[in-house]
Amino acid sequence: MITLRRKLLAEFIGTMLLLATVVGSGVMAVNLSQGNAAIALLANAGATAGILYVLIVVLGPISGAHFNPVVTLLMCMRGEISTMEAVAYIAVQIVAAIIGVMLAHAMFGLALIQPGTHVRTGAAQWLSEAVATFGLVLTILLGIRRRPAAVPALVASYIFAAYWFTASTSFANPAVTIARSLTQTFAGIRPDDIGGFVLAQLLGGATGLLVATLLDPQTRLDEQG
Repeated sequence: MITLRRKLLAEFIGTMLLLATVVGSGVMAVNLSQGNAAIALLANAGATAGILYVLIVVLGPISGAHFNPVVTLLMCMRGEISTMEAVAYIAVQIVAAIIGVMLAHAMFGLALIQPGTHVRTGAAQWLSEAVATFGLVLTILLGIRRRPAAVPALVASYIFAAYWFTASTSFANPAVTIARSLTQTFAGIRPDDIGGFVLAQLLGGATGLLVATLLDPQTRLDEQG
């Protein structure tokens, strides 16, 4: 039996490395792209998708590899983890995400904490986050039902695509959003813009759960695994 301590450690490591990759690859991409924003985004998206695949494969059997409060809330609603576990998961995810950003800054010799200045607000950005999170939840829930072994590749592929087809570059994760408000690098967001993003993510996640249930009735709230 896997203890809660081991699950939380897996969530901590996974979320920390995810944010270190998102921010660190953004810094490296900007440094090497000679001002070409498309190349920088391509590198950032590729690195993020790559680390997601690795982390889900390696840590999924231990904690479920949520790395995302929206995913954790949905799994709690489905009865796959308890409320106490969900609260612990979310707390660890937020702390680990912040530490991941600080780790990326440290690796590039930057100030560890730097409140974000990148403006990300408005209806288009909020819609983008809702769509990004909707698609992520749909991918996870239907993937678990239809092709569980393919979920790591499905999630990584979806996030890579969503970096490009959403105006917000697909945060799709409240812990990621909070942590990225502490960087002024390529991946940053203003602290003032956190609320709109998180609300859109929660709405997108809830809609994803509803649609997944309509498409496959066995993906229901009281499913036990």
